Amino acid sequence: MINASQQLAEQASHSHIIAAGDYWMHVVKAGQTFRILDLEGNQAVDTLFYSAADPAERYSATDTIREQGNVYLTAGTKLLSSEGNVLMEIVADTCGRHDTLGGACAAESNTIRYSLDKKCMHSCRDSWLLAISEQDVFSMSKRDFTHNINFFMNVPVTAAGGLTFEDGISDAGKYVEMVAHMDTIVMISNCPQLNNPCNAYNPTPVEVLIWDAL
Repeated sequence: MINASQQLAEQASHSHIIAAGDYWMHVVKAGQTFRILDLEGNQAVDTLFYSAADPAERYSATDTIREQGNVYLTAGTKLLSSEGNVLMEIVADTCGRHDTLGGACAAESNTIRYSLDKKCMHSCRDSWLLAISEQDVFSMSKRDFTHNINFFMNVPVTAAGGLTFEDGISDAGKYVEMVAHMDTIVMISNCPQLNNPCNAYNPTPVEVLIWDAL
């Protein structure tokens, strides 16, 4: 569902440009508004969410899909945790839908999906591993990697129940915006994937912005 935001970029309390293939890890406080902006279009943004109070409570694709009755995420979607609590709610979306089934690229999946020589290509899992090693204040490990959302990514479900990776449906300047219901750790990998059309075979930067609660 297309729903534009009333937030003004110049009023954001925090903004950061995430280079293609880089990560961003930050606590978004309860009541704050958080936006991911697709600067050049067709970029995939692989994102994990955790309760800042207890990272063992994290985003659950299963619970989110079940409660909303839809496999795609958009304005109005409440991102539910593994404990059934709302982490964030999508309040604005100019893209229209986002994937939560396709998972994140890794050395193993690159090898299986594409070819053996793709194993050492940079992946979203690599970005997350770097994030938790450099941001050790969160005391997280690779065991904490779980369901993620692929913002702006187009992963249609086939009639047979399979998944396909298709050209993105985003464009330059499109965004998705969420309000945090609890203090939430957000960990992003700005996807470096070069082997499928999720990034139009050309990974590009995105921007994240945060507005404080009024």
